[in-house]
Amino acid sequence: MIHILLVDDHPSVGEGTKTMIEQDSEMKVTVVISALEALDKVKSEQFDLILCDLNMPGISGLELSKRLIQLDPDKKIIIYSGYEIGSHFNLLVESGVSGFISKTVTREQLHNSIRCAMRGEAVIPISLLKQLRRQEVTIARSELAIEDVSITEKELGILQEIAMGVSNKMLAVTMHVSQRNVEYQLTRIFEKLNVRSRSEAIREAKRLGLISMEQY
Repeated sequence: MIHILLVDDHPSVGEGTKTMIEQDSEMKVTVVISALEALDKVKSEQFDLILCDLNMPGISGLELSKRLIQLDPDKKIIIYSGYEIGSHFNLLVESGVSGFISKTVTREQLHNSIRCAMRGEAVIPISLLKQLRRQEVTIARSELAIEDVSITEKELGILQEIAMGVSNKMLAVTMHVSQRNVEYQLTRIFEKLNVRSRSEAIREAKRLGLISMEQY
């Protein structure tokens, strides 16, 4: 029996995917709707594979994957997304996931992807390989250009605040949102800048001219 943890913040999607997967009698699925629930689950239960949505509030699927692999480098994780993941390709590969599949795949494709990951094989759709140019796959962090970054005015404001050393807690207060919401927005900014931390985000924002070198 292959025990699968499915992480998707849309309950109806999660349950529908669970039903589709469990049509294979050798697969059993547990569904949770947040990364925090997933982190709790893996502490109390053993799973052979984790199927994780990419875009979730709070802790994204990318960040969750990194945390899970830090806990267990052999953890098998497939990113399961309804969005294009080409722009996240480098970060996803670096995180150590086993592969990526679309939420539009057929039942047979989903089952095959799970079995491939269980055999230690990478799961990458041919359509993604055809869409990615060589420079998009191998682009280095230092090669990112300002025209490649779609930072909103709100995200720019957050970058300026963290450059001044403002904590997540204080950001939540000034923005009148929850701390989890701040963490989610920071994760989105990190993904756009192709960085992993506050300090890297500040350096990259300065290099791109998004914030002043002299001011911070």
